[in-house]
Amino acid sequence: MRKLSHSELLKIRKKESDINEFERHPVSIILSNVRSLYNVGSMFRTCDSAFVSELILTGFTPYPPRKEIEKTALGAVDTVPWKYFPAIQDAIEYQRNKGFHIAALEITNNSMCYDEIEPNNFPLCIIAGNELTGIDNAVLELCDFSIEIPMYGVKHSLNVSIATGIAIYSSIRQWHIYNNT
Repeated sequence: MRKLSHSELLKIRKKESDINEFERHPVSIILSNVRSLYNVGSMFRTCDSAFVSELILTGFTPYPPRKEIEKTALGAVDTVPWKYFPAIQDAIEYQRNKGFHIAALEITNNSMCYDEIEPNNFPLCIIAGNELTGIDNAVLELCDFSIEIPMYGVKHSLNVSIATGIAIYSSIRQWHIYNNT
């Protein structure tokens, strides 16, 4: 086993100039009042690597252009389709109108495990909330269901960008299993 060289990686990855020729995964992300510019940059980078449909920033979530976002995004701001909506309700309506099912990434009294997403849940829009307060109850009422990542330690949450990355990759894995791809 050996690590691939930079030139080998360049040969196998998608090229920015050809990116519109590929079909994106039927998963999108809404960030609700995420505070940290670095978390937002990390989300851009994760959304690029997972090739999600779209990243939507809402509320007081910072949005490009910001050098702190660029620092962790490493250019993904230019490769991920993204929008900003001041009101999350408008972002949810926008996604619903595109046929997306809305899932809150939140521990609720009725959450399903993040790896139990089913074929009829796609296309899927995952909402990730504020680092301290999570997703507002009023927003939870607008969601079709909630998904959670089990917590086995003392703390009851992960960093928002880590949790969102887990949810993105798990849902994409489920989608590929259901579609035999």
